[in-house]
Amino acid sequence: MKRHTYVALLATLMSASAWGQEVSLYGTTMAQMWKQETPGFDKSTYTPATQYLGIDATKLGNDNLSLHLFGWGRTDLSDASNFDGSKSSGYLNYGYLQYRFNQANAEVKAGRFTVNQSTGFEQVDGVSVRTDLRGGFTFSAFGGKPVHYKVVDPRDQYDLDFQQDMIFGTRFGWRMPKVGEIGVSYLQDGSKAAKDLTYPMPVDYTRKQVGMDILIAPVSIFNLTGRTVLDVAKHPDQAPGSPSRSKIAEHDYTATVKVSDQVSVSGNFAERNFFAYFAGTNLPSLFRQNDNDMFKGWGGSVTWNTTASFQLVADYRHMSRQTFGNVNRAGGEMRWSFNEKAVLLGVGAHWANAVDTKFVDPAAPSRSLSHKEARIWTMATKGKFTASLDGILQRYESGNPYLAGMRNVWETVASLGYQATNNIKVSGDVSYGSTPIAKHETRALLRAEYRFGFAKKGGK
Repeated sequence: MKRHTYVALLATLMSASAWGQEVSLYGTTMAQMWKQETPGFDKSTYTPATQYLGIDATKLGNDNLSLHLFGWGRTDLSDASNFDGSKSSGYLNYGYLQYRFNQANAEVKAGRFTVNQSTGFEQVDGVSVRTDLRGGFTFSAFGGKPVHYKVVDPRDQYDLDFQQDMIFGTRFGWRMPKVGEIGVSYLQDGSKAAKDLTYPMPVDYTRKQVGMDILIAPVSIFNLTGRTVLDVAKHPDQAPGSPSRSKIAEHDYTATVKVSDQVSVSGNFAERNFFAYFAGTNLPSLFRQNDNDMFKGWGGSVTWNTTASFQLVADYRHMSRQTFGNVNRAGGEMRWSFNEKAVLLGVGAHWANAVDTKFVDPAAPSRSLSHKEARIWTMATKGKFTASLDGILQRYESGNPYLAGMRNVWETVASLGYQATNNIKVSGDVSYGSTPIAKHETRALLRAEYRFGFAKKGGK
């Protein structure tokens, strides 16, 4: 984003204070610095400064009408930290008018907003509505144009705007007293699928998905949440003779059982078809729609509160990705609290078994990424001050060329914060570590968080 556009964004956010009877202004100012020494490259120093700013303006001539805005801007004070070499950027995350009705918990939004329903998390320029119905039923719907994030290489979004020309979705739910809630939803993203594309290759960015979500909590000791999303679109870009893609975009379910006052057990199962799950994503440079990879994972944890100040946690997870192999991770953590939780301390250890990890290059042999992990952290609060210290170490098996000859990967992070007033808090972080990419890396962050509110004369 150009500098004049960033200034216009801030001016729009600030001018909103003149529209509302009651206004809440909040934001975070961050100044970062890190030095990086990467083998084969020059040493670099990065000092980006980022401003987050939001405004909630209510009672816009009517107690039920409000305006909500949030955006950010960023500029580099030394070396360019963006991949495209630019030194400034910014974005309007959301900006919408909202009207809340006095009955049925109903509301209407118009502008740029986010939607989170069982088919996914969407950012939309358009209109959304929701309301409660009789008998415990609920209804919501939205429509408009999808918001597209621009990426460094425009070829990663070839034909994206043409295909994703619209987006709409709806959800119908039923709340069952003392049982929970179930919902079904539908999402369509785009109406013009790939047809005769030859550059760089046919990629279908459109989506048609049907979802189901559940929340089951009949008693206080049991809770089950989850969702299933099905891909119901046709994909004309699929190569002839290739295996049929799974119609399951995602399963994700978590159950928690409180065995006693001190012990609780939770388990999770997840399955994702990356093609269907990421189809139409706003970040195709990270999640490519022509990736037919599959993922499955399952695991659980046991939490034991032995006393009011001591907790033990044990966990295990198995993950399987079709193109990269299997990983098993297990371990535990001990947590203490002192002085009525003014001081917290934790020590953890995990083991990851990934002995046959496949890499992108099919000609390269599989390598082991098995490692042991140790972590120790502490947090303390004293009056208006907060402080924390966190250290993590991963020790890998030797002989993997992808680790640049390293066995130990580690990082330490120290933080200090001060609550200057009820509305202003300042804090800083310093970290130092070593990875296969950066032999030595130092990072520093200064942060100022603030929130102010005021009402016009005559306001309630």
